[in-house]
Amino acid sequence: MAAAGAQGSCGGEDEGLTLLGFWSSPYVLRARFTLNLKGIPYKYVEEELFGDGTKSALLLASNPAHGGKVPVLLHHGRPVAESLVIVEYIDEAFQDRRPRLLPSDPHERATARFWAACVEQKMVPAWAPVFCGRTLEERVKAAGELVAVLETFEGVLAGGRTEFFGGESAGLVDVALGGFIWWLRASEAMCGVKTIDPARTPLVAAWAERFSALDGVREMAPDMPTLLEYHLWTRARFGLPFLPLHQPPL
Repeated sequence: MAAAGAQGSCGGEDEGLTLLGFWSSPYVLRARFTLNLKGIPYKYVEEELFGDGTKSALLLASNPAHGGKVPVLLHHGRPVAESLVIVEYIDEAFQDRRPRLLPSDPHERATARFWAACVEQKMVPAWAPVFCGRTLEERVKAAGELVAVLETFEGVLAGGRTEFFGGESAGLVDVALGGFIWWLRASEAMCGVKTIDPARTPLVAAWAERFSALDGVREMAPDMPTLLEYHLWTRARFGLPFLPLHQPPL
């Protein structure tokens, strides 16, 4: 199952960049957001990860350590793997392109990396059972824990008093968390719990609206009905119990 228009070019002059990805992956979205926000032209190649189970030879050769996991960025043929590594690589390799996603101040840069790591270490483990929980109760419990994690990020926004985690423009933490916005929004249809909840995390909810409306992000938004269909298909493929959607896709 793949998205329409999955392969193509983005931008003008050739910078020698090719991104291997999969349309629904929040990690791939991170890399695409970074390239798009900075206005860097690149070629995007959609990998068919789940059809017949055959990954491309290029993907397998480019990320052998993880068995061909996406995303992989090829820069003049040289591979860079892992989404946050790719984001930092792009920011460093194209320093003349704005916005800069990492601050120049060492303490601010360390702080941004800390909160990006919290997305990986705290939010992703809380989100995973919402997607792959075996019972509705398990999913609802996980969604509640996920909201609690987002309340921590609510505090970060409250302390900074800026529109984005990166300040006046999107930065590393915005991209790290932003890749998951559409999967977080899908939780309401999946298990009946709104994880981006204006009542509990109004600053995070407002941030999600601002970030997802940015040029270079808005165009990448996965179609929600297709995302939910893919979610049900993936559960079936991995032998997880069928759990009907809590509400029909909009």
